[in-house]
Amino acid sequence: MSIGTLSGEGLRDAMVDRLAADHQAKGLVLRPEVETAMRTVPRELFTPGLPLEEAYENTAVVTKRLPSGESLSSVSAPFLIAEMLGQAADALGGLTGRSVLEIGSGGYNASLLRELVGAAGSVTTVDIDPDVIDRASKCLAAAGYDDVTVLRADAEHPVEPGRRYDLIIVTVGAWDVPPAWRDQLTEGGVLVVPLRTFGMTRSWALRREGDRLVSQSHRLCGFVSMQGDGASEIRHLDIADGVHLRLDEGQHIDPAAIEGLLDLPRAEAWAGVALPPRTNLSDLNLWLATRLREGLVVLTAQSEAIEAGTVAPSWQYGTPATLQDGTLAYRSKLSWTDRVFDLGSYAHGPQAEVAAGRMVEHMRAWLDAGNPAPVLTVLPAHAPDGDLPNGMVLDKRHSRLVLTFTPNKKGNAA
Repeated sequence: MSIGTLSGEGLRDAMVDRLAADHQAKGLVLRPEVETAMRTVPRELFTPGLPLEEAYENTAVVTKRLPSGESLSSVSAPFLIAEMLGQAADALGGLTGRSVLEIGSGGYNASLLRELVGAAGSVTTVDIDPDVIDRASKCLAAAGYDDVTVLRADAEHPVEPGRRYDLIIVTVGAWDVPPAWRDQLTEGGVLVVPLRTFGMTRSWALRREGDRLVSQSHRLCGFVSMQGDGASEIRHLDIADGVHLRLDEGQHIDPAAIEGLLDLPRAEAWAGVALPPRTNLSDLNLWLATRLREGLVVLTAQSEAIEAGTVAPSWQYGTPATLQDGTLAYRSKLSWTDRVFDLGSYAHGPQAEVAAGRMVEHMRAWLDAGNPAPVLTVLPAHAPDGDLPNGMVLDKRHSRLVLTFTPNKKGNAA
């Protein structure tokens, strides 16, 4: 039977089969209760107007855009939903009977959560946008989940003052962790949030331990940005046709400093290693961000610029880079030989060889340390230095973030 002739249930099962295989390929396990929920909830009811086959593709479905075309709201990609629900369930030892707050409402994720918490649990979903709330309410009712509480509010502030939740799961990209999120968690409760640090976003599962949140896991992800009082602008600076530098954490760069930079000769450096394909290099990107913090930027590129050879980044949607003394260096695409790969850096500018070599030295240091994995600790903005764990400190508006790297038990197979 071709995919075009499958029913909604058949397409749903095929989607979940692909998710299970994707988890396995990443060294993850799709939790049985998450699998059951995703085989139960009809995703097509949360993507009205979309052809049935497209409703079950493993991609996000944009449900609202600005006139500029920028996404304002979406139903997240199934693989990412499954991974984040798995993070939550792993950190809490299961979701049955839990009280859950979802921040950023599309309806589909709330219905999955309703399946996971069961009759003894509760789900509240909140969004700042009245159109999004109206749409989520209608979709939830159509799917039979009218016992999900749907609220319009700016979740930067307490949603239901005095109430606490076992789980707060955020489905929009956040730049900071406002006090309300920590304060609304029960002790030992978990916040799952796509948090932007050093210009790169990870979904962190953070457990509350008194006044601090400590990460239990993290996943590579991308989301539409937070609106309201918690919004933080992401600025992009064009460096060539289809190539941009993403600026964050208050960075400012004179456009004149990068004009014609990529037209200069390219220098390259390589680590000279042979790593297997399953090495988890998203952790390396965070390592580089903390070690190369001075001058750190994130390079993004459109496919056309990569195909033209203008740049060759390790990941077109966000590669760690540095811009110092008129020289740009970035983590390059992998060099493949006989199913093993080497790590490298490309650089342009007067100090290109030095900058590329410096980046590769930090790559080797990560490998020599055993591919350490990041642990994130989030503390209140007023926390004194003496209360911080060892690591790289990143101060935000409401919180102090500390990234520490610990030995990776999975090693190269992570």
